[in-house]
Parts: sequence; C-alpha cells; structure tokens
Amino acid sequence: MPRPLGELEDTVMTRVWNWNRPVTVREVLEDLQQERSIAYTTVMTVLDNLHQKGWVRREAEGRAYRYEAVSTRAAYSAALMNDAWAQSDNPAAALVAFFGMMSPRQREALRDAMRIVQPDTTSDAEPEAGPEATAEVAPPEVVPPGEAAQERGR
Repeated sequence: MPRPLGELEDTVMTRVWNWNRPVTVREVLEDLQQERSIAYTTVMTVLDNLHQKGWVRREAEGRAYRYEAVSTRAAYSAALMNDAWAQSDNPAAALVAFFGMMSPRQREALRDAMRIVQPDTTSDAEPEAGPEATAEVAPPEVVPPGEAAQERGR
C-alpha cells in the first residue's frame, strides 16, 4: 500500500493527474506560483521524492526530466480506503460508519460502482429441479476491493 501523500506532494500530484501528460518541473512551478510563492528547487525535490516513492516515472529530455503519473487519482484514493478498512478491527462496523458519513450523491455513486463490480448474475435459463434448486442462497461475501482485484487477477 502506498503511503499517503503529504500536502505539497498531493498538490503537485494533483497537477500531474489533471494534466494527464508528462510535465516538467518548470510547468508545475509556473502553475503553483499562480497560487503561492514556491522555489524551483522545492518543486524539483517534491517530484524527485514522488519518483523515488513510485508515484511518477520520469524520462530525460535534454538536461531536464518529464514526469508522468504511474497511476490514477482514483487508484490512489481506492488504495487509501482499502488500507484504512484493512486496518480496522471490525471491518463491517467501519463500513457501516463510512456509509453513514456519505452524502446521498456518494451513496448513489457507490450503488453505481457495485453494479459494475457485481454485474447482474440472473440468467434466462430455468433452474434445474432438485434440492439445490430450492435451497436458500446465502448473500455474497463482502470482499475488500484490493482482495477482489487480486482474486480477479488469478
């Protein structure tokens, strides 16, 4: 699990994610300077740290580098949520509390996401006769997103 980004790292990564293309230190610097006073060497150090942590890859271009995000903002957010959930001593209670904090719009986004992750499994085929056909079906087990992705990758 990646460590959470610091405030300045997050600010720089947000620029990189928003541009969605390789960027130079100078481009990030000029964009940041519209909001705050910041030194070139600070931005260069932050991008170098992000490279060392595996958040960006870089490619030499003359005497400078172009930096590009390794993953999306959504993947970063998902990894943070999964890590926080995995650290809970009561994951079900943590999810209930988390869902309780959600706005109606966020809950609708969650329902949409669940439809994508768990597509409708009903089929037009008639069930076979026999004891299995009338047995109650247990609800699906809730699996953490990281584990679900690992299962699909196997």
